[in-house]
Amino acid sequence: MALNNNRVVVVTGASRGAGKGIAIALGATGATVYVTGRTQHEGDAPLPGTVQATADAVTAAGGVGIPVYCDHANDAEVQRLFEQVKEEKGRLDILVNNATSLHDALTEKGPFWEKPLELTDIWQVGMRSHYVAGYYAAPLLLANGEGLVVNTSSFGGRIYMHGPAYGAGKAAVDKMSHDMAVDFRPYKVAVVSIWMGLLLTERTQRVFESEPDKYAGLVSTAETPEFTGKVIDALARDPRLMGKTGKVWIGAELGAEYGIADSGGKVPMSHREFFGDTTTYGDVVVE
Repeated sequence: MALNNNRVVVVTGASRGAGKGIAIALGATGATVYVTGRTQHEGDAPLPGTVQATADAVTAAGGVGIPVYCDHANDAEVQRLFEQVKEEKGRLDILVNNATSLHDALTEKGPFWEKPLELTDIWQVGMRSHYVAGYYAAPLLLANGEGLVVNTSSFGGRIYMHGPAYGAGKAAVDKMSHDMAVDFRPYKVAVVSIWMGLLLTERTQRVFESEPDKYAGLVSTAETPEFTGKVIDALARDPRLMGKTGKVWIGAELGAEYGIADSGGKVPMSHREFFGDTTTYGDVVVE
């Protein structure tokens, strides 16, 4: 794969949250990072963060941040995104599919029929959108003769977490990663799902701050969004990358394998033991 400072990367859904942290961490390697999202101005969304602000942070970290305003529910806009990458760079080294629709009612207690149907929007942006991005990114990845597609996911693909809409969306992403990898393998393009842990995103921090005593014990177990970006960087540099394709990987365990620490030298925990045996569901092997 291209040297770090020559990499071309697309990170979707990066106005804030996991995508923002991943983009900044990859930018810190010197990469050119196309940052996508819908938020153009502060105040457009209930949480802080804009596409431009993330792109600026990527550049400040040592890379080249390029903001692209893109609604990943709109296939035409996604197509234009990759046309822009082709025109400006002619290739793509890493695609990180992170754009996900998370309804505010996601974490509310109660059965699924008492929650808004809009929770199923995660099947559109967060499942189908990953497929569409991979579809339009494929010619650019093939142009390299090698590449990496990362679909961000979670333990919710195997256990009950936030209800059936969320679980179905994450499970589909994991299986899609497996099947995309089959098609990409002859071209030396790897595809993986990475299960992230509890992240210190703007959304999570808002919850923590609302009830600090209740969540005091969780704060110390949370990962920064940048940690996943560091893991993706190491994964892309792994000479055994194609041996990891088509599988679901727990980000914290990959971090331990590659000797990656989070901010302050913290080593994130896996959560595998806490959630029980999650390794034998369906066609996807969790390593």
